[in-house]
Amino acid sequence: MIGPAKKEDVQEVLPLMLAAIGNIAYTLAGTDDQAEAERILADFFTREDNRISYKHVLVDRREEGVAGMLISYAGDGAAVLDEPFVTRPGREKGARSGEIIAVEAEAGEYYLDSIAVDERFQGQGIAKSLISAFEQKGLEEGYNKLSLIVEPYNTRAYALYKKLNFTEAGTIKVSGSEYIRMVKHI
Repeated sequence: MIGPAKKEDVQEVLPLMLAAIGNIAYTLAGTDDQAEAERILADFFTREDNRISYKHVLVDRREEGVAGMLISYAGDGAAVLDEPFVTRPGREKGARSGEIIAVEAEAGEYYLDSIAVDERFQGQGIAKSLISAFEQKGLEEGYNKLSLIVEPYNTRAYALYKKLNFTEAGTIKVSGSEYIRMVKHI
């Protein structure tokens, strides 16, 4: 069943989030140390003031636990949601202290930040269900334009987004990598 995440979901959602965002995790955390990045991002998940907060996460919950997760938020407040990462105490001393956190979402759109499905549940339509719930949430929030970014080499995700009527809208550089920006009008 798809519904909002809870703070207590951190241990199940964090590995899925890390798999989805890859190198962006280190940019957000401001460190190249995996254990430290995981600790920092777990803390941000349990807070309410940032883009990866549990408040922005939908989960597909099964008896066995969280089968999938999707992070989304309004583009209008994207820069504000990134501010806690930029101003985190200790960030200025980290290996990535000078790295800029790219604002991925634009004003006027509802943004799909990341999505991941646990390997045990892949191929069951969970990603499609999560995206459908994301679209509904965007409409409820008053948006008629959705957006996301995808790695050019992630042909499976790209094909899914195309099938769901997302279209290319340029590229964006995030954490040193080029991504394809995709949008959908609903």
